[in-house]
Amino acid sequence: MKCPVCNNIMLEKDFGGVKVDVCEHGCKGIWFDWGEIRRLDESDEGFGNVLKAALNHPRENDENRSRINCPKCNKPMHIHKYQSSKEANVDECYLCGGFFLDSGELKAISNSFMSEPERKSYNEKLLADIPEYEQLMDDVGYKKARTAAIGKYTKFLSLSYLMNKVQN
Repeated sequence: MKCPVCNNIMLEKDFGGVKVDVCEHGCKGIWFDWGEIRRLDESDEGFGNVLKAALNHPRENDENRSRINCPKCNKPMHIHKYQSSKEANVDECYLCGGFFLDSGELKAISNSFMSEPERKSYNEKLLADIPEYEQLMDDVGYKKARTAAIGKYTKFLSLSYLMNKVQN
């Protein structure tokens, strides 16, 4: 796989049972397929030398860089703070669920966890920034209201039927 930042070949490395792709001969970025980043715990215990090297590599992140494309599905990735970090911006593919971390971002994640209220607030902001989310929520509200109305109408029809049956 090619690195989405510098186009060097990424090498598969073992982070202690979690296989990730590392841009070892280029920008030192790390690619996590869906779910892999969550399998790492908050410390580097038991994850081997490759993870320790990634944690110790200095942060190199061009904040003015344009959006990069996912190395798996070639769709533009979304830049946002990692779900539990106050400092680390990550690139996430909303299609395949992969994450790209620039060098040093893994260490920033491990060093700057958000509190639960901060995480909740940030997640709400992140959802609000997705244009489709508001439309989906409107659709869900409409469908809930329609379901409730159909339920009331069905109950009304059932009661009317029972009333008619009792009267006859």
